[in-house]
Amino acid sequence: MGYTKEDILRIAKEENVRFIRLQFTDLLGTIKNVEIPVSQLMKALDNKMMFDGSSIEGYVRIEESDMYLYPDLDTWVVFPWVTEDRVARLICDIYMPDGTPFAGDPRGILKRSLKEAEEMGYTSMNVGPEPEFFLFKTDEKGNPTTELNDQGGYFDLAPMDLGENCRREIVLTLEEMGFEIEASHHEVAPGQHEIDFKYAEAIKAADQIQTFKLVVKTIARQHGLHASFMPKPLFGVNGSGMHCHISLFQGDKNAFYDESDKLGLSSTARYYMAGILHHARAYAAITNPTVNSYKRLVPGYEAPCYVAWSASNRSPMVRIPASRGLSTRIEARNPDPAANPYLALAVMLKAGLDGIKHKMPLPAPVDRNIYIMSEEERIEEGIPSLPVDLAEALQELLRSDVICEALGEHALAHFYELKEIEWDMYRTQIHQWERDQYLTLY
Repeated sequence: MGYTKEDILRIAKEENVRFIRLQFTDLLGTIKNVEIPVSQLMKALDNKMMFDGSSIEGYVRIEESDMYLYPDLDTWVVFPWVTEDRVARLICDIYMPDGTPFAGDPRGILKRSLKEAEEMGYTSMNVGPEPEFFLFKTDEKGNPTTELNDQGGYFDLAPMDLGENCRREIVLTLEEMGFEIEASHHEVAPGQHEIDFKYAEAIKAADQIQTFKLVVKTIARQHGLHASFMPKPLFGVNGSGMHCHISLFQGDKNAFYDESDKLGLSSTARYYMAGILHHARAYAAITNPTVNSYKRLVPGYEAPCYVAWSASNRSPMVRIPASRGLSTRIEARNPDPAANPYLALAVMLKAGLDGIKHKMPLPAPVDRNIYIMSEEERIEEGIPSLPVDLAEALQELLRSDVICEALGEHALAHFYELKEIEWDMYRTQIHQWERDQYLTLY
């Protein structure tokens, strides 16, 4: 949008904005904010607003807690669902007191990867995300249940799709906030939904994912529903993914397109895809960051379990959509919406750039249904599997210098520590399945 400080101050006055949320994201992908009255807006716009970083997951120790919020003026938006004492939002980068970017800021980590791409001649990375979510009913106290609000299926309409009105209001709200919505529909599983918005440059795309989650949860709550981006909330049905359509540009030229190639793919696209596949197991802990993520990545539910690509098959991890020219892109199907979008895009970009740098050979496409192949056939075809759980994914992460470098020492150390704790808590917990299986048997 190209807002200036003067624009923001004027709009705040015209729209009767009373409070501003200075928003940022912690290492686990959770949106955080410092809310200030409009009287402090000029101070915030001058990058003088301080907060305590020691309270934020994965940030800093208590003895080095002072940090500064630098608002990105282009992220200014007034929340349309607050009509009195209006509230606006600015997304911020995190800086240290000495004026240097904070090394553990997820938004800053993505900017570092984009800087490397720019140094290699790629001026932008375009991303079109597809985050899926479930709508659950709430109880009389407003707490979420696991009761679905509809029994609809893929592309179903009301009355089967009872989430239609809620989803329509989400779309209208997003459009008021500047999103260009391309499609909205019921997904495969009962109670599951998808809203697709137009691709954007990587930083804006990650910002939009975070804003999207906030809007979906807010509007769902107004309809007496709970929206969940948990990757696999229910056994026996499809989980929720966050497919990412990715392309690199050199100015106004799509670096992934070559009209002389049989598939319309440039050597850059093939090298990038080779890097994505080569490092897939290493960055899985980032794109699929929870214990629950790996319950989605199992055969039979349209989620990719195997590291392969195809132009005509949806079972591999990477697919090539049919569009060509400026729309030529790859679709990475493994990420899920629990991922921190800044970190997920940073590691996928870093993996692809490594493929370009080293001109990695791209394996042959796999046009068969991998789900029905035997293990021996997959080994013979050279098709590896993604990690089966978070523990394996964390081990793979530490083995990769490329992905570790993308995160940086600070984020890597804190992310690994948090996820190791998560895995250990899960591993040592007694689950209902165990009681059902063993309590009377033994």
